[in-house]
Amino acid sequence: MNYPIWELVKIGGGTLIALISILHVYISHLAVGGGLFIWLTDRKGFAESDKDIHAYVKKHTWFFLLLTMVFGGVTGVGIWFIIALVSPAATSTLIHNFVFGWAIEWVFFLGEITALLLYYYRFDKLDKKGRITLSFLYFLFAWLSLVIINGILSFMLTPGAWLETAGFWDGFFNPTYFPSLVFRTAMTIMIAGIFGYVTIVFRKESEFRTRMIKYCSKWIIYPVTALILFAVWYYFAIPGDIRETAFALNPQTIPFTNIFIIATVVILIGAVLLMLKMGKGVQKAAVFVVLIIGLFWIGGFEYLREIARKPFVINEYMYSTSILKKDMEKLNTEGVLKNAKWSAVKDINSSNIAEAGRELFNIQCLSCHTIDGIRNDILPRTNTYTFMGVKSLIAGQGRVRKYMPPFIGAPEEMDALAVFISGKLNGKEIIPEPEPIKITPVSEDVPEFDKRKDDYVLLAWNDLGMHCISDSDPWFVILPPANTLEAQLIKRGSVPAIVTEGVKIRYKVEKGFENPSKHVDFWKWAKTLLGADLEENVGIAGNGLSGEMKFNEERNSFIVEAIPVAPYTDEGTYNPYPLFTVEAVDEESGEVLMSTKVVAPTSTEMGCRNCHGGPWKKDGISGLSDETAVNILQAHDRLSGTDLYQQALDGKPMMCQACHSDPAVKSEGDGVRRSLSASIHSWHANYAFSNNGDACVLCHPSTKEGNTRCNRGVHSRLGFDCTSCHGKFSDHAIALLKGEANKAGTDHLLSTLVPVQAETVEEVNPRTPWLQEPDCLGCHEDFEKPGDDPVAFNKWTEGPEELYRIRTGNAEVRCEACHNSPHVIYPAVNHYSQNRDNLQPLQYSGKTVPIGADMTCETCHKQKMEDNLHHENIVRMFRNRDLLK
Repeated sequence: MNYPIWELVKIGGGTLIALISILHVYISHLAVGGGLFIWLTDRKGFAESDKDIHAYVKKHTWFFLLLTMVFGGVTGVGIWFIIALVSPAATSTLIHNFVFGWAIEWVFFLGEITALLLYYYRFDKLDKKGRITLSFLYFLFAWLSLVIINGILSFMLTPGAWLETAGFWDGFFNPTYFPSLVFRTAMTIMIAGIFGYVTIVFRKESEFRTRMIKYCSKWIIYPVTALILFAVWYYFAIPGDIRETAFALNPQTIPFTNIFIIATVVILIGAVLLMLKMGKGVQKAAVFVVLIIGLFWIGGFEYLREIARKPFVINEYMYSTSILKKDMEKLNTEGVLKNAKWSAVKDINSSNIAEAGRELFNIQCLSCHTIDGIRNDILPRTNTYTFMGVKSLIAGQGRVRKYMPPFIGAPEEMDALAVFISGKLNGKEIIPEPEPIKITPVSEDVPEFDKRKDDYVLLAWNDLGMHCISDSDPWFVILPPANTLEAQLIKRGSVPAIVTEGVKIRYKVEKGFENPSKHVDFWKWAKTLLGADLEENVGIAGNGLSGEMKFNEERNSFIVEAIPVAPYTDEGTYNPYPLFTVEAVDEESGEVLMSTKVVAPTSTEMGCRNCHGGPWKKDGISGLSDETAVNILQAHDRLSGTDLYQQALDGKPMMCQACHSDPAVKSEGDGVRRSLSASIHSWHANYAFSNNGDACVLCHPSTKEGNTRCNRGVHSRLGFDCTSCHGKFSDHAIALLKGEANKAGTDHLLSTLVPVQAETVEEVNPRTPWLQEPDCLGCHEDFEKPGDDPVAFNKWTEGPEELYRIRTGNAEVRCEACHNSPHVIYPAVNHYSQNRDNLQPLQYSGKTVPIGADMTCETCHKQKMEDNLHHENIVRMFRNRDLLK
């Protein structure tokens, strides 16, 4: 932020650093272990009085000198050059904090150069003591250089107490200093053996060559055990949170871990094979393979060390974006651009928003990502997302995937970066024009009822305020077409009675909705999607769009489940509120005792496309298009390691509940993964740039501007939204997660979410989706008017029997029977036809108030009642009379 940025958009600065540093580290480790190799091998020659060994040592030293002093020196300077250009802030920190350490290392380096040059150029003139002393001094100085540099390198991963004290020695002798030092020392010894092969394999003398190759192999084989032990020590010396981020969360770690482990095994096998007798040509080939594998070996380790620091370049101090952690709060308030010395944009407006986004990309993304480049290319990672989706990715950056640094900056800067990535780089429309809502007027004819003559009241309701259908069946299914209707028949009188015997309750969908299979592909894939278990639970096969309800003793109602209704009509219109006619028929006489109408709400307006891209599937109105579905599947596969996209291509689409439990369809899942509700909400809560109701309506079809507008009851009309009952997005997700305490990944996701309504995660009460919901009596204590600013969040029902959709009053009449479904509490307003959801109260009382409200007890009692049996509200007038229009 305080330095100019080198725009390496194609290759990336990290790649350049890696290309130079891996070669340098390979040779610099040779410089240490090779010194030990020269010292001990020369001693071996003196001990065995072997002139051939002395000749080999001299030749090897010449090769060693050129490689370490010339190539090693040049690449060492190259590293300083490249890191100073790519990450000047981190480089400056290392220089200023360890300036005396660097000075000491340069003294040791000078000692190395002097000792090695004297050793080689005086090789034939020095006596035994002189040669042994100089070779030992070279090794000592080289190893002491490692001692110094290791302190600085390990500091970047584990600064330890330096974060509080800023003390030189606290940073130098950090938690991973000693395990890193001994681990690297073991590596240097093995690398010395690898390069020992290089000079001996070209010797012509077969017997001597074979003998020395075996000697070099011992330099590889013997240290392996120590290397493994030191690696384990090194690994567990790293703090647990860093280990989790690096080795459990970061997918980039896996290939380099595999490279390091496989390369170690291959090098060991190569060393063992080279101890066997073989021809010179085979030996050369084997040595060449081991030498190249050694480069991958050291590269795998160095990449692991670099990746392990993510999202920091200096752990817990400076992010990989070169932004200091301590500056986050200030920059989130003031903005990054205003504080970036070399930014050409300071204030964002409509004319420079893309340019501002480019500046922010350079500051916060370019250190890790390229643009149409070779490493972490930003284009394939973002091209399936809309502007809203990219903004969500930015908002959630560093939360679930903690190896990424969080976005830092003001809200308008987040918008600018999303504009640049989505609009400038991917060519997406930033703010698409809203598509016109196509509404075909529908009938709201009120069924007949004569309170003076009729002996029955038939109350029917849908169990939920909205049943959603994913409508992406060839790819996957979140929820199948499966609506539920219930009914209670009441025999009117001075003491009304609920009729449970001697009657049939029939239902039939209105004209135009009889053929859902013409519009939804679910039935083509039902067997594949559901399997035997889910098919039995969902019950699709046995229920049509007309038929007879069955009496359920537990619920004291007639019920039909899994009605396969869809929101598309045969006329080609979209209507998420199909009406069903429900009739009570005397079993003996066949007489229709009473008839009513009820909405069976069903919508395909899931808002996945708002972030995942793609058009609406059906006439620009609703449904998950193939493009949206494929984008979702590919994202799931990438993030969860599944192959759902390929399975769908092979004709085997999955229903989400096959893996994720879901009481809505009575699925127990696979027992390992979290429930569907917990998984979806906890993941997306991390990427929401809002915690309020506007985040909910991005997915759920309840927005006031959408084609469904399912939240249409009295609470919505009074200004309440989803969060009033279910909680802010993060709080809602936490409650669901806490109900999944033993499932994989729960603890990690809980650690990523910060509650808004509750002060701590511990204060949020766990709940099971669909079986524990906000309790009406949490606000309406004793059925009274709620107090000021009522909130139902964290006041869950204890079990299914207390759910509003299950609960029964004192007279065994179901709450829903009089008040209607959740989210559609009377008086409701339906934008397809104002009173489409109010037909029953209009039928029985001529008002849109709940059944029996406004002291209309005679609806069931045939006379005015003075005493309350149901609850207090039944004997007073409806409070919110301004809503009765």
